[in-house]
Amino acid sequence: MRLSLSTIILLLCLSNCSSPNQVYKEFTPIFEESKEFTHKIPEGQDFTFGYLEVLENRSNPNSNTIKIPIYIFKSRSKNPKPDPIIYTVGGPGSTTMPSAKYMNYYKYLDDRDFILIEQRGNQYAKPHLDCPEWSKAVYLSNLPTFKAEEYNKLFEEATRSCRDRLKKKGIDLNGYNTNEIAADINDLVNELGIQQYNLLTISYSTKIAQVLLRDYPQKIRSVVMDSPLPLEASYDEESTKNLLESLERLLNECENDEDCNKAYPKLQQRFFEYLREKTNNPLTVKVVNSNSNKTETFYLKGKDLIVVFSSASTSEVVNVPFEINKLLSNDLSSIKKQLSYFFNESIRGEGLGMRLSVWCAEEHPFNSKEIIKNETYRYPEIAGLSPATFESKICDIWGVEKVSNIENEPIKSDVPVLLISGEYDEITPSKWAKEMNKKLTNSFHLIFKGWKHTLTTNWENQCAMEAANDFFNNPRVNPNPECLNEIKSPEFK
Repeated sequence: MRLSLSTIILLLCLSNCSSPNQVYKEFTPIFEESKEFTHKIPEGQDFTFGYLEVLENRSNPNSNTIKIPIYIFKSRSKNPKPDPIIYTVGGPGSTTMPSAKYMNYYKYLDDRDFILIEQRGNQYAKPHLDCPEWSKAVYLSNLPTFKAEEYNKLFEEATRSCRDRLKKKGIDLNGYNTNEIAADINDLVNELGIQQYNLLTISYSTKIAQVLLRDYPQKIRSVVMDSPLPLEASYDEESTKNLLESLERLLNECENDEDCNKAYPKLQQRFFEYLREKTNNPLTVKVVNSNSNKTETFYLKGKDLIVVFSSASTSEVVNVPFEINKLLSNDLSSIKKQLSYFFNESIRGEGLGMRLSVWCAEEHPFNSKEIIKNETYRYPEIAGLSPATFESKICDIWGVEKVSNIENEPIKSDVPVLLISGEYDEITPSKWAKEMNKKLTNSFHLIFKGWKHTLTTNWENQCAMEAANDFFNNPRVNPNPECLNEIKSPEFK
């Protein structure tokens, strides 16, 4: 049971060039409207759909062209602001297009146009860098009958198979990176004749925003970075540490809450002792395989059982102490439910090739192998949990070129920026945004108590979206919507 620690970072360039000085092939990007959409749009919502055609690799004089789907949603206002919002989601490897179905709920359209751009290589782009081979490997490796000693071979073969298949299609894997995505957005802005625009980015795509601020700042009016990940952050080196720190913060909150501490006394101490004990003596869990109706046996260590926290969404934070207490009381119902999902095979692998290209060029080369090794066994509660998203051998097989060192350096900008963080976000912790806040001279930083990752997509409480919209309307003022004052520490159940 491999714990998934989500997302992130950048790429491009031949060995010693950086994006502003690249030699571009003589090609003019084209935006063409299309009557065939990726998703059904709510009735009454005025929009244009089309594809932006750009070079696959701007550093390759013989590059192919690719097509990127774009939605341009018209504002609901009779007198919309002239500066639209351009939105793209995280990942890397996640698709932006499904957001098109929910435009009725996006507050931003009350004031200005809203543009969705798919990142190149993702699900609805042409081509799409999918890796069903990798998803098949994930499925097989999570089955209780899988032999651990075959893990590396399984994923190396899946990586090699996906790489070869995509290359046979003529796809240049070096063309799928953060620098190229930033250039795509800049090309779209110029092709549509936009004079000023705003950026809304979340998680990985906040990297794209940073590259745009660094390389193409002229037309950017303001930027919202939801769950920001700094260019300079060593994500893989810190991921296990960030996970434990976020969990400790939540459990400390429980201990400082009279009712929570009364219901679950010394919860942090007991849970951490439990994780250490199960790391040495794995928990045996029997689950019925819905495909065969046979009982299968899983053996779970601390690195597996911490999923009680890591899998919880913002709305589920209030249940975390309760779920931990269930586990400590040997009530395995929630764990069994999660394990049952492993029997449902998924072989789609959308965007995984894009994720591999970005990570292996932009994150992996800047990692310290020694730190990764030490972090894997540093914490006895989750010993054996590697902080690396992809192992070195996987990136060696994928074979993309390392980006320039500038892609691992912080940016400076005086463009207005709003940084939004969740208090319990273990993926992109608020401490990263605090450091960014110091370097971005016209920036504000909001931390939402009790919340986790990607706050502007929290449909149960749209306060972060409201704060972002207020900022877009007045980017020189720190947003303070009434709803923000109503968000307190979680009331644990």
